[in-house]
Amino acid sequence: MKRKLQGTIVSDKMPKTVVVKVERIKKHPKYKRRYKVSKKYKAHVEDGDFKIGDKVVIEECRPLSKDKKWRVIKGAR
Repeated sequence: MKRKLQGTIVSDKMPKTVVVKVERIKKHPKYKRRYKVSKKYKAHVEDGDFKIGDKVVIEECRPLSKDKKWRVIKGAR
């Protein structure tokens, strides 16, 4: 089963690659307060019709380069 994550595009300057920021909510072990943690993933995209700020779903795939191990599968709603 391939992992799927939902995030927002923060950069589209590279050819056939976008940078997707994925946010998740963690809970502090002692103080029980919830806070956001984010991570950026480089994702492969064939058609360059995505722009900064678009919500997308990315899926894990085989390594396409040193940093790229994700592929954009669709735009999220």
